Amino acid sequence: MSLDADIVPASRGRSFEMKAGQFALVTNTHGNQVVDAWALADSDHFETSSLDHTRSMNSNIFFTEGMALMSSRRRPMLTMVADSAKVRHDTLLCPCNRELYQQLGCQEYHRSCTDNFHEALSGVGIEMPFTPASLNLFMNVPVTADGTVDRVPPDTAAGDYVVMRAEMDLIFVLSACPQDITPINGAARTPRDVAVNILDTYPSEVSA
Repeated sequence: MSLDADIVPASRGRSFEMKAGQFALVTNTHGNQVVDAWALADSDHFETSSLDHTRSMNSNIFFTEGMALMSSRRRPMLTMVADSAKVRHDTLLCPCNRELYQQLGCQEYHRSCTDNFHEALSGVGIEMPFTPASLNLFMNVPVTADGTVDRVPPDTAAGDYVVMRAEMDLIFVLSACPQDITPINGAARTPRDVAVNILDTYPSEVSA
């Protein structure tokens, strides 16, 4: 795409201020990168995106084009207005944290989406005493009839994107997931950068 984008570096997080009506274009530059996403209401940072209310309002365990990410006060925060790959984004798995990597056998410190969330907010002067559940963009978590979940590489290609419209003034937090032990970020198990554009109008470079 021709748009000049901000970059969320591999294994790191960033926060973005959005006004109601603005659009976030999140591009999976390499095609295999999971992006954990959160929203915090600008008027009250303790009103956060809520995956349980999101599942309840959408009556679905997955997040797809046309659905709204709901807040802990059951208000719409972001609507996915476009998804080039038309995939099912995960709402079930937790953001990775240091304890998860310890359980996976890491002896040294390993970056995590949880740390990325708090670091990104700290950079704009916001401290949160808890970590909300994340919307896991591009994450491919199939669910079987008996309720078993799997973790497989994203079903997306380089350049695939989603467009999210802000329904209120908010802080949008993204983490380019650092997971390099399971294949959730692709068979190469290599975290990658993602590109983000915050736009006042729907991006004409993409199709709805």
